[in-house]
Amino acid sequence: MAKVLPFKGIRPTVEKCSKIAALPYDVYNREEAKEVVAKNPDSFLAIDRAETSFPDDVDTYDERVYKKAHDMLWDRIEKGDFVTEDKKVYYIYELIMDGRSQTGIVACASIDDYINNIIKKHENTRADKEVDRINHVSVCEAQTGPIFLAYRSNDTINAIVDKIKKTPALYDFTAEDGITHKAWIIDNEDDINAIGNAFSGMDSIYIADGHHRCASACKVGLKRREENPSYTGDEEFNYFLSVLFPDDQLMIMDYNRVVKDLNGLDSESFIKKIEEVFDVVKTDDNAIKPSKKGEMSMYLDGKWTLLNVKDKFKSDDPILGLDVSILQNEILKPVLGIEDPKTDKRIDFVGGIRGLKELERRCSNDCVLAFAMYPTSIGELFDVADAHLLMPPKSTWFEPKLRSGMFIHSIK
Repeated sequence: MAKVLPFKGIRPTVEKCSKIAALPYDVYNREEAKEVVAKNPDSFLAIDRAETSFPDDVDTYDERVYKKAHDMLWDRIEKGDFVTEDKKVYYIYELIMDGRSQTGIVACASIDDYINNIIKKHENTRADKEVDRINHVSVCEAQTGPIFLAYRSNDTINAIVDKIKKTPALYDFTAEDGITHKAWIIDNEDDINAIGNAFSGMDSIYIADGHHRCASACKVGLKRREENPSYTGDEEFNYFLSVLFPDDQLMIMDYNRVVKDLNGLDSESFIKKIEEVFDVVKTDDNAIKPSKKGEMSMYLDGKWTLLNVKDKFKSDDPILGLDVSILQNEILKPVLGIEDPKTDKRIDFVGGIRGLKELERRCSNDCVLAFAMYPTSIGELFDVADAHLLMPPKSTWFEPKLRSGMFIHSIK
């Protein structure tokens, strides 16, 4: 039984929202973040990446950076850039990209559901990447970037969302990247109770994106429990900010691979190795995009080749049957010597949002080989998580990205 609750949201004023809403903190490097904040001082990135307020010789993880983030957040709330709801509500958050819409419920999920694996993960997290967000959430006393969760579509929730979306939106703006963002408040008690009950009937919810933020929020909550041994479980630190989307509205994009060398092989020898694992469907000078599971396309020596996995390498196993696993286990590791794609400097990963031209560009710049993948499906993600397994690194790329700063959850 999942516990997904309404909360007293802190959100931008209608007038400020389009300027405040920002892409996630980890989309940018430090220099890029500085440029965004310089161009738009209202951007929530100024709070999410408060090192932009300091000279470059101040470390990103300096304690002064987190203190600055805290002060900027609560000063702007005090100043009136944000408003705080006077009761606990849910929100509806719709994102529209290239004409495709996905609509989620903004709510607070339970750290106990994460600990007890009702909220299921499909990736490992790295402690070093968690520390930054642990400090940010703990010092700011607020969660500012929602975790992207998915659930199996539910008729009750769908009916309430469809009803409310017919009313005027609270927010409605199109960002510079062309993504349209809309939001509505769900404040009717009957609707709130119906949504809460619908989620409580679910035995599984899934992390789609934001594994590190989720783990960090849970660790902050557990630390506060230690500091407050008489806690009841109702305190806000027991919950974390989330947007929950039905599975039938989500699209996972391809997550492609580029490799810097052929591990001492010439092209002819490498292609022979490829042909042991794949059937060659066709070759072309123009980019070829895989169109189904089991297909991937390879770019080598200025040519695109469409490949199809041979039957003997296919598997019903939720991990071994993934296209990214077949490529890793049959080519990248044994042929190219890439043992651990998380740490090997000879491989890089390119999100599908950047297109196949980016793979060609990389191969004319710092790489020699690229693989364009068919996207992992949301069903495959669920199967892996249900089996309590973990996907290979860089298996899923979700678009569009949820904006930070539109919904804030105080854990004071």
